[in-house]
Amino acid sequence: MTEENLALEIRNVTKQFPGVLANDNVSFDLRKGEIHALLGENGAGKSTLMNVVYGLYAQDEGEFFIDNKLVEINGPSDAINYGIGMVHQHFMLVPVFSVVENMILGAEVTKGTSLDLARARREIIEISQAYGLEVDPDAIVENLPVGVQQRVEILKALYRKANILVLDEPTAVLTPQEAEDLFVVMRQLTEMGVSIIFITHKLKEILNVADRVTVMRRGKVVGHTSPKETDQQGLATMMVGRDVLLEVAKEPAKPTNVVLEVARLSITDERDVEVVKDISFEVRAGEILGIAGIQGNGQTELIEAITGLRGADSGSVLLSGEEIPFEKPRYLVEHGMGHVPEDRHKHGLVLPYDLADNMVLNTYYQKPYAGQMLTRDQQTILKNAYGLIQRFDVRAPGPEVNASTLSGGNQQKVIVGREFSRPLKVLIANQPTRGLDVGSIEYIHKEIVKMRDEGVGVLVISAELDEILSLSDRIAIMFRGEIVTIVKAKGTTREQLGLWMAGAHPEAAV
Repeated sequence: MTEENLALEIRNVTKQFPGVLANDNVSFDLRKGEIHALLGENGAGKSTLMNVVYGLYAQDEGEFFIDNKLVEINGPSDAINYGIGMVHQHFMLVPVFSVVENMILGAEVTKGTSLDLARARREIIEISQAYGLEVDPDAIVENLPVGVQQRVEILKALYRKANILVLDEPTAVLTPQEAEDLFVVMRQLTEMGVSIIFITHKLKEILNVADRVTVMRRGKVVGHTSPKETDQQGLATMMVGRDVLLEVAKEPAKPTNVVLEVARLSITDERDVEVVKDISFEVRAGEILGIAGIQGNGQTELIEAITGLRGADSGSVLLSGEEIPFEKPRYLVEHGMGHVPEDRHKHGLVLPYDLADNMVLNTYYQKPYAGQMLTRDQQTILKNAYGLIQRFDVRAPGPEVNASTLSGGNQQKVIVGREFSRPLKVLIANQPTRGLDVGSIEYIHKEIVKMRDEGVGVLVISAELDEILSLSDRIAIMFRGEIVTIVKAKGTTREQLGLWMAGAHPEAAV
């Protein structure tokens, strides 16, 4: 490969934070019109490296070359001017603004002293049609599905004339169908001359869409490969540095008494739309019930009601035979329910708090963390945090750093560690491995199975069909607010699940 074919070259970049060497003499290059995957564990330094490229952080050492020319990137405006666009894992959109308002924000088109929204609208329509990313420019962002919001982020970068696109964990919040749509878009973009850096930890996705792969571990580049030269196991070993079990190993379930019962539950959302319709099911001690469904079919509202985060129009939820009050999450914590929430920032963490406080967020007022008159036992709180950091491999300098400073995957480990370490009757795990690397997923799956085998009833909700199929003992499929069927996981295929999730009704044994 000649230098003329390089869109971007990173040479010997080092970036250090207090107590953390995030990037250690990293070199990386991106060819024109390719998808180059950047693979690594949570906290490996992938996002930090790209944040340096985009000007959000200043490197301590190292150089950048764009089209073989040495450049200085002192902020996002420099990166944008050099044709670099970045789509972050957590979207940088204003929810109450329209698509066109979000896209021109910071690059406003004016006519005299006023915004020329009509011109901007025409330009956005032209770009969206040219790249096959058609979006209603007048739609309000918060009303759009997550997959469409991501299209807006990509279009926003293309509107600013990006020819180098950084996608940071772009499928972390997408359904499998939305992810496949994204891959089609990515290939279309490269055919039109855009070069893409694809940050991910999902091995199947890399094998599906990438041209080349660079693997990072603990801040360093540890190897390069391509989908033609390797497989999932090979990538997993490079990433983690050891052999990884990619399938969930578990014995048949031995369910006993019912620990969670949902009876004829109906919920109307804020738009006055009935999103959960007369749902009933039960979870027994010693089993894992998975809920599968395309995002937006009522799963979020159902789990929020079960976990005390919202009310219901009718129906009931029973925990160990006792009806529980809606909108009382503390009651559920105190009666043995654990909850890994879908939205870790909204319901799982207090980002300005340190890790020690986040790891006792729902039990800080109980012994051994509080004494008489709710006085804090800081030593015990810190000891708890140190133990969970080690047990769940949270990549952080220590328990006193703010949760906001961690990568998304490590934030998820904090929540999982907190919830899994309490005595539980029922565990509600909503997207429990979202944002986690393959090594962490392996560990979390083992812990979930261990809890099942110790007599905990587990309810798992996941957009990852492979996770639902391999982890669950039974699977409930939701479609348009209803459970269309409940089937045994053993013997059920991805194809069958896909049909039920789309509203078809193939026969299967309950």
